[in-house]
Amino acid sequence: MQQIAANDAIDYQSETYKDAYSRINAIVIEGEQEAHENYISLAEMLPDDKDELSRLSKMESRHKKGFEACGRNLKVTPDMEFAREFFSSLHGNFQQAAAEGKLVTCLLIQSLIIECFAIAAYNIYIPFADDFARKITEGVVKEEYSHLNFGEAWLKAHFEEAKAELEEANRQNLPLVWKMLNKVEADARVLGMDKDALVEDFMIQYGEALSNIGFNSRELMRMSAHGLASV
Repeated sequence: MQQIAANDAIDYQSETYKDAYSRINAIVIEGEQEAHENYISLAEMLPDDKDELSRLSKMESRHKKGFEACGRNLKVTPDMEFAREFFSSLHGNFQQAAAEGKLVTCLLIQSLIIECFAIAAYNIYIPFADDFARKITEGVVKEEYSHLNFGEAWLKAHFEEAKAELEEANRQNLPLVWKMLNKVEADARVLGMDKDALVEDFMIQYGEALSNIGFNSRELMRMSAHGLASV
């Protein structure tokens, strides 16, 4: 009933909705493209896992095509320039870490932060999506959990030697998530997505991932606090 009520309250053909959607749709398209490229980079850094990472990379490329179709369905042109700027800081940090051979930092950015960000956003969006986009997004979010699981499993297996770099990478990159959320708060609201719900869902996903890797409750609280002042 909530989904029906939510959908009835949104005019997907209004100029206001389409304007906001042009930026949100671009963000998910760009996010999937960057994930595609990041998994290719990770495959070079982890040759033993190359087949699995190549599979994840191809999956992200399929997701991108699905979200491009969502934009076409609403006759909306995604604002890709906005999306590239939106991801620029996180993208730059990943590229720098890859150039320096910092595998753990790359895994935290892509396999934890970006995947948890995507899962949270898709979870919050689905009840308010148009029928076409909802079907696409439901399929995507199921597959994103497998991407999250790869990073969790690798980092758990290498937790002791990775721990210090994970904490530093968290300090550098988690505050960027809050800045990104602030940039799209108004557009997300037009699509029915509440910022507080996005923050809550992200922190649940991210906290569970860090816990699964090996961090204890006190460490999780300390790590989660980074950047919260800017929410």
